[in-house]
Amino acid sequence: MAINYVCRHCRAQIGRIESAGVSEVQLGFHFLTPDERRDIIAYDSSGDTTVRVTCDYCAEALTNHPELTLLNSPLQ
Repeated sequence: MAINYVCRHCRAQIGRIESAGVSEVQLGFHFLTPDERRDIIAYDSSGDTTVRVTCDYCAEALTNHPELTLLNSPLQ
């Protein structure tokens, strides 16, 4: 089981954890509401998990240009 962290805006791979021993509590997933979990976390049939977060580059771009949040795909 691998956990892949991918930017939700530019789809860049941010990181990967390849450990079956990591729990959702250790990753902080238990703090998320059910709606946040559906929005942020995706599971595939091979057992891998994809976590959609915002990379530093996109976070800076959105901070400097908040109007980009009005677009469907602002940083692709």
